[in-house]
Amino acid sequence: MASNIYLVRQRISRLGQRMSSFQLNINPLKEPLGFIKVLEWIASIFAFATCGGFKGKTEIQVTCTKLHENKTITAAFGYPFRLNEASFQAHPDANVCDVNWRSYVLIGDYSSSTQFYVTFAVFVFLYCIAALLLYLGYMSMYRDSRKLPMIDFVVTLVATFLWLVSTSAWAKALTDIKIATGHGIVKELQPCLRQEVTCYFGSVTSMGSLNVSVIFGFLNLILWGGNAWFVYKETSLHSPSITSTSHSQGGIPPPSGM
Repeated sequence: MASNIYLVRQRISRLGQRMSSFQLNINPLKEPLGFIKVLEWIASIFAFATCGGFKGKTEIQVTCTKLHENKTITAAFGYPFRLNEASFQAHPDANVCDVNWRSYVLIGDYSSSTQFYVTFAVFVFLYCIAALLLYLGYMSMYRDSRKLPMIDFVVTLVATFLWLVSTSAWAKALTDIKIATGHGIVKELQPCLRQEVTCYFGSVTSMGSLNVSVIFGFLNLILWGGNAWFVYKETSLHSPSITSTSHSQGGIPPPSGM
């Protein structure tokens, strides 16, 4: 028991000595392993920033034949796109054509797909920072270790799969959001079906930044999928460790007389 505790303390002490020997070396950035990691870091920023910061609104023109009113009602929406909580507003009065428009909301709740996409992009952003610190400061420890490259490789494979899942889900949700806030909303509002009320779709905020977020999601998928090969080359699965190689070479003595 005491010997086991001593071995654990010794390993922790060695690890502490390695971590304290931080030496900045930008050479890994010249290699695909480090350069692609920088691209992944930048792409993750654009992925969650273009989606998480979006705010928009949809407008409908309402005309009352009896009261001779012609006003605009708006429904503001944004991240995380809980459209069923976005009620219509009419300024300065809430009632237009004797209808309380605040009791009517947009259709759909797309927060699960959106929050999953943004949260995952933030975690990728943080992991890229940690990986770059490891590459730039502890590259010798990274390549001498068998566990660190393997962990990096597994994380890369998992991240590639999750980029595929999250981006596909977010792209489908974005398509539904465009439908729910577009021309079809007029047919879904019950007051607009009355004979004395005429509704016309006005406009909706451009969703170009959301389209960009989907593009960056698939770009991240390509980057992480491509980088998996370069991370794999650092693992023992591709390159056996020097220790095992030298051991295998020295295990069998050369035949005598040669």
